[in-house]
Amino acid sequence: MRKKRWFSASQLVQIIAAGIILLGFMLLSLYRIGYEMNFASLWQFRHRLWQGFVMTLVIAVASLCLSVLIGAVAALAQKAKIAVVSYLAKIYIQIIRGTPLLVQIYFFFYIIATSWGIDNRYLAGILILSLFEGAYIAEIIRGGLESIDSQQYEIARAIGLTSAQTIRLVTFPLLMARILPALAGQFASIIKDSSLLSVIAVIEITQTTQEISAQNFMFFENYFFLGLQYFVLTFTVSLITRRLERKYKHADNA
Repeated sequence: MRKKRWFSASQLVQIIAAGIILLGFMLLSLYRIGYEMNFASLWQFRHRLWQGFVMTLVIAVASLCLSVLIGAVAALAQKAKIAVVSYLAKIYIQIIRGTPLLVQIYFFFYIIATSWGIDNRYLAGILILSLFEGAYIAEIIRGGLESIDSQQYEIARAIGLTSAQTIRLVTFPLLMARILPALAGQFASIIKDSSLLSVIAVIEITQTTQEISAQNFMFFENYFFLGLQYFVLTFTVSLITRRLERKYKHADNA
């Protein structure tokens, strides 16, 4: 069996055409205001830009893993038979989802982190970002679990599957098939939201770009390149999750 290609020839042509149209619109806009972009000055800052990019990648991957763990625990805790545990999870989710990330960064870093002796800005940033994204992931997981028909579990018991086998062969594939599209968007948000950590002087690509802009005053070029870096990261996440969606799609159609 031939492996299915990601894009057909006609789709690739249409994607290129759409890209040319968008690029042409941007160039036309620059021409209308008489601005000529020059990216040559960014070359001298290549090492700083690379370090900032790598740090953003590290923060994003660490936050992604930790936020999924927090989200899974919070989603299950909402269904706990112990009322205190359930209410704690629900209050955590409501508070996090109901307040801006910028407010949480200031509050957790300057009050909570300081009171508990967490003085490493990178560690604090990862924890703050994970707690914020974990609340949203918890709701995604909870919704996915509630969407699974109880009949699936009855069938699993009828054919003699153990609890562990049911989770591995039934619950997990069905859950992944149903929540991956929403998780993909949330994972992209983790990458973009990491830019707000610059307010506590975490040196990632946004903070690095701000510092470079203060030196060369080429704001359009610097921030255009910044946006391009974020796009590369989020587009990579999109491609990975699409492959995972195809892998688990058969489970939801079974």
